[in-house]
Amino acid sequence: MAEEVKKTPRPVDPNSAKYKLGKIASDAYVDAIEAKKQGKPVVWISSNFPVEIPETLGLATVYPENQAAGIAARGAGQRMCEVAEADGYSNDICAYARISLAYAKLRECPEQEVAMPDALLCCNNICNCMIKWYENLALDLNIPLIMLDIPFNPDYDPTPEIVEYVGAQFWDAVHQLEDIFNIKWDDEKFKEVTGFSCTASRAWLDATSEACHIPSPFNGFDLLNHMAVMVTARGKAEAGEAMNVLLKEYKENHATGKSTFREEEKYRIMFEGIACWPYLRVTSRGLRDRGINMVTTIYADAFGFDYNSFDEMIAAYCSVPNSINLEKSRDKRIKLCKANHVEGLLIHNNRSCKLWSGFMAEMGRQVGAECGIPVAHFDGDQADPRNFSEAQYNTRVEGLMEIMEANK
Repeated sequence: MAEEVKKTPRPVDPNSAKYKLGKIASDAYVDAIEAKKQGKPVVWISSNFPVEIPETLGLATVYPENQAAGIAARGAGQRMCEVAEADGYSNDICAYARISLAYAKLRECPEQEVAMPDALLCCNNICNCMIKWYENLALDLNIPLIMLDIPFNPDYDPTPEIVEYVGAQFWDAVHQLEDIFNIKWDDEKFKEVTGFSCTASRAWLDATSEACHIPSPFNGFDLLNHMAVMVTARGKAEAGEAMNVLLKEYKENHATGKSTFREEEKYRIMFEGIACWPYLRVTSRGLRDRGINMVTTIYADAFGFDYNSFDEMIAAYCSVPNSINLEKSRDKRIKLCKANHVEGLLIHNNRSCKLWSGFMAEMGRQVGAECGIPVAHFDGDQADPRNFSEAQYNTRVEGLMEIMEANK
């Protein structure tokens, strides 16, 4: 067999959005490690906890979900999951949780090192597994856990009672952190942080909506990498600056007929669910090589929090994908499909994320019927490579492509 020729990676322009966003994402880990060395407090925080709280208080943050995704993408997901499983954790629970609990035990993983926490910030608008995951971290590490209970909303929009309930917890969390770390809240800093967060969110949502053009000015898998900044740093000025650069680049790509999707765009799909990080390249190539561009995903847009008041901010955190009812979830996806001229829906039945995947059969049926598009499902996992089959994935994508071609 001929020896594979390794390509020299192309240098990245330091003025490009890719460089700026990549640096912000990597700096988040470095900054937390440096803060720890200097004796400053570090918190581990769930991805949809209000970032406005730790950012205003000047706390260094680590996002275990992002760390777990990075570890999985670099090939160490199974190794870390097996460490947790050896301690009695079922391989049926979230792989992010297993990786995080393993890291808390080992306190090292060369694929993605992070600073150890002095406190934990958690909310359950993502899933209820998050509660037990963070409770166990708090027990194992003997550190405080601050919990925001954001209830599932059976109504279409958050009620005033829910907003009041969660808003009161917001300030209670602030006061707890003030007491734990002997720090003070600054209203002016809070105003600045909310401005940065909204600036980044608006630019991000505008950038993702550039997929309305045919062909799309970007490869949708770019969004899965760039969204890390929206998780970890949207309350920082540099996040908004970088997102505006990204928006500018996508607009220029459309104006000049360019795209980061390197093949001819023959078909346009929505990708449903969290990425298969251990197989990101495989899943991306499986689409790209067939001329299929993933132009939109609700997973990316979920981290754009745009608001004009405190109550609107709280309502936004009460409206993330896993805390809203089927009807609103469906309508959000239908809107994305129609706005971006989607021709097919590819659904990741994610073994790790049962709350997200549990109603996907019905969700896919309703979205497909309303938009008049074919729907295909494949089995996988966001971080555990043992739950994905490349052969099955390619078979499902091939079937989806054949129906889209017939529809043309």
